[in-house]
Amino acid sequence: MASPRLISSAPGDDVVLRCHLEPPVDIQALTVEWSKPDLQPDPWDPLRRVQYVHVHRNGGEVTDMKLRSYAGRTELLTEQLRHGDVSLKILNVTLADAARYRCFIPKLKSAVREATVQLVVDANLLKTSTLTPREHEEQNMTDDSAGGRLSTNVLIPVTVISLSVLLLIILIAGADIYRRQHKKQSSTDLHQPGREDQQRSGLLGRTGPAEQSSPERDLT
Repeated sequence: MASPRLISSAPGDDVVLRCHLEPPVDIQALTVEWSKPDLQPDPWDPLRRVQYVHVHRNGGEVTDMKLRSYAGRTELLTEQLRHGDVSLKILNVTLADAARYRCFIPKLKSAVREATVQLVVDANLLKTSTLTPREHEEQNMTDDSAGGRLSTNVLIPVTVISLSVLLLIILIAGADIYRRQHKKQSSTDLHQPGREDQQRSGLLGRTGPAEQSSPERDLT
């Protein structure tokens, strides 16, 4: 069995906990159990040792075995069971849904009959309209003798968008600096006097007032 080990989502998302068999096997007639293995048993119900999220048996869901908080919020992709896909959809996830989930097929004729998926619900993430949330797919716990498959998916759109925004900021800042320097240079040129004005001012400074003629002597 193979599945991503970590799935991230935002509150309100509809998420799909991916899990499938490798190689594909038709398991429509088998029981499929999804549970929360780390959840402590209810002290008021000591007979229920497993906290089920969804149980598929005899072609349908067994609703009286699941946790009340998941009532009406889980769906098994039954049309994919013939292809060995036992993925579980959880509607409108909440912060309380963040946990480790276990998919178990009791009567599967294989050395590996279970797989786990860690669901992270982050309030800082934006809600997405897709059914499959942002997934950090890593290698799942598989048995080499059972033919497990290494599944890795690298997501890069966030990195591309971040680099584009950074480049745009740099271009805008550069254009603003150039505009300011050009404006400052133009202002300086307008306030400097021309060469002809400077020469004219110099000539006027060297030329003194006209000499006055001395008065004529009186003839005696």
